[in-house]
Amino acid sequence: MLRNYLKTTWRNLVNNKVYSALNILGLGTGMAVALLITLWVVNEYSYDRFLPGHEQLYQVMKNNPDNNGGLRTVGTVSMPLAEALRKDIPGIRYVSVTDWPYNHGLIAGDKKLYLQGSGVSEDYLRMFRFTMLEGDPNTALQEPYSIVLCASTAQTLFGTADAMNKTVRIDNQHDLKVTGIIQDVPANSTLQFKYLIPYNYLIQTQPWMQAARNDWGDNGSQAFVALEPGVSFAAVSAQIKNIIHRYNAQRSEEIFLHPMDRWRLYSNFENGKESGGFITYVRMFTLIGVLVLLIACINFINLSTARSERRAREVGVRKAIGSGRRDLIIQFLLESLMITCLAAVLSVGIVQLVLPAFNQVVASELHIPYDQPLAWGVLSLFILVTAGLAGSRPAFYLSSFEPVKVLKGGHQAGKAAVLPRKVLVVAQFAASVALIISTIIIYQQIQYAKKRPVGYSTSRLLYTFMSEDMKRSYDALRQELLQSGMVESVVKASNPITSIWSRTVLEQWKGRQGDQPLVVSQIDVSSGYFNAMGMQVKEGRDFHELRAADSGYVIVNEAAVKRMGLTAPVAGQQISWRGGDRVVIAGVVKDAVMESPFKPVEPAVFTHDDQDATTLLFRLSDKVDMHTALKKITPIFNKHNPGYAFDYVFAADSYDKKFNLETLAGKLAAVFAVLAVFISCLGLFGLAAYMAAQRTREIAIRKVMGASVAQLWLLLSKDFMALVFIGCCIAVPVAFYSLQHWLDKYAYHVSIGPGVFIVAAAGALLITICTISYQAIRAALVNPMRSLKAE
Repeated sequence: MLRNYLKTTWRNLVNNKVYSALNILGLGTGMAVALLITLWVVNEYSYDRFLPGHEQLYQVMKNNPDNNGGLRTVGTVSMPLAEALRKDIPGIRYVSVTDWPYNHGLIAGDKKLYLQGSGVSEDYLRMFRFTMLEGDPNTALQEPYSIVLCASTAQTLFGTADAMNKTVRIDNQHDLKVTGIIQDVPANSTLQFKYLIPYNYLIQTQPWMQAARNDWGDNGSQAFVALEPGVSFAAVSAQIKNIIHRYNAQRSEEIFLHPMDRWRLYSNFENGKESGGFITYVRMFTLIGVLVLLIACINFINLSTARSERRAREVGVRKAIGSGRRDLIIQFLLESLMITCLAAVLSVGIVQLVLPAFNQVVASELHIPYDQPLAWGVLSLFILVTAGLAGSRPAFYLSSFEPVKVLKGGHQAGKAAVLPRKVLVVAQFAASVALIISTIIIYQQIQYAKKRPVGYSTSRLLYTFMSEDMKRSYDALRQELLQSGMVESVVKASNPITSIWSRTVLEQWKGRQGDQPLVVSQIDVSSGYFNAMGMQVKEGRDFHELRAADSGYVIVNEAAVKRMGLTAPVAGQQISWRGGDRVVIAGVVKDAVMESPFKPVEPAVFTHDDQDATTLLFRLSDKVDMHTALKKITPIFNKHNPGYAFDYVFAADSYDKKFNLETLAGKLAAVFAVLAVFISCLGLFGLAAYMAAQRTREIAIRKVMGASVAQLWLLLSKDFMALVFIGCCIAVPVAFYSLQHWLDKYAYHVSIGPGVFIVAAAGALLITICTISYQAIRAALVNPMRSLKAE
């Protein structure tokens, strides 16, 4: 019996090549989209879960009072907090304090690298059990002057020689002994580094870190904890909530733990509570994958039920000779399964072909895990579910025909077949148009934010991080760069122009209302900073050339003036910060977008204190080619910074990275919208061909009676156009509601106007017309006498 089913199924596929090809191509494309999204979603959920014991690992987070009376969540803590957690909280097994990942220069022989690494305390490798190739994770970070290298870093520095116990010079200052080799950190790890150095090394060599060891107000570190097995997360959370207040009654920050399994997808916090994050986009594209697959299944259902009259006689004969409805259902489901299997093979081929380009878009290293039995099991289940979705309605519908009626030629597709088909076409295009609208709105939002005035110029502006050598020779380096003619300005600051790394609290100012302190960004800059960045001093004066002349002065931005409620003239007024220190406002600078382009500019205070500056910013002359300029200034940097390879970042590139998430969403939405429309059009093309064939006699008679090609085209097209129009009407409110909800999370966002809906609907209708016109015009041009003779 099974053999007979397979033979019949294969014959049906071969004898109806066009419909079979449309079904296989449509299903294959839909399954490819679903498979791509599945690979991506699985990868996103896999972040950090490869580490043994990841369920017990947490980051220590802190809720600070914000400027609006709520809470602002940060991942920066003070060093004394780590010791307090280790000493006071039962149930905590390990505590590791770390600095923020930072680039250091590594030298071994004639090899020089400038790579990102982390300073971590002893418990780090006991908590985060990355695969150690050599060395002991319990002792590798005990000695201050030691270093643990990733395998690729060790190979670059030492080649094929054993790196253990060799010496690496860091920042051209100190020699560190290699005490461990770690397998390269996987791409799906939130923690990324190329080497690890002991936190004690940083404390011993950095004066500011020595001072921060007992300073509860210096929040420049990160802290992680590992709980004992079986210890309740809720119980520990309750114990640590007010631990800072117990040690320092003047501080009211609240501490909580953020589980490692949620770092990747749940990184956003609002008023002290978790409020989502990248999970929003994971859910969005999961839904898109399901929709595209359903659109492909709808094609199969529509084409199968539309051809019911051709299958009706077959069903009647089979029932007449004894086949039961159950047998027919099995046959049609088996036919669906065969088509789905062929489509699955096509989908795997499509995915394999587009994966390199897709990986570039999503910045991942996705691959189909052919060697994993679980993947084959999931794919098999995926095929069965798709076959069931696509084949269930045709199977139950076709098997319901009454043999007497169909053998007498009395079977006609009535409302039971036509109405569901129309509903499914409407659903197809509603989903497709909603995707088109989403793509347009995401693109508009990105462009809207990109066109926002940033308050400075990124043109030909670069920055590099300063080593100790560069700090010591800054004046000579600056002078040589300017004299080269390749650079028009050189300044230094505590952070790049596109980031803010430090915040402080203003406590007193003239006209202060209430007792709420004001959290402000703090940027330390050198002379000439504002002019070099293209920032405009709106009121008062710029900093003097000599730093000592401005030791008691600051410059504030417009957002700070507005938030403090200062009245003009602002210059000359005093403010109190840093535990009571009073400074005078020298001037007001216009707002500059240094962080998120989608949020309001934060209040900021600029100080003329560049002793701890970490960033050198320079603007290339517009009179020379950038490539030539970089080539000529490289020897100058190498001269004053012998421990590092010259490394730089374009400020424009750094700013563009702020749009990475939205750009990713826009690209994926655009690709999947195009594929959804393509699949829908395949279905329309097949339906239009079938409808034209069904109305051959009617078309011939109308043509003999004088109907024009245009009238016949309209006759065959209007029903489809009406269905697509209804789909557009459904898509508009659904898309508007969803996109408005998405835009509301951005303080600076585009308004949704009617134009986008008109463009999307018009585009869908135009695509529909192009898709069905070929079949309609072809049918209208057939010689009517030939059609009538055939009938």
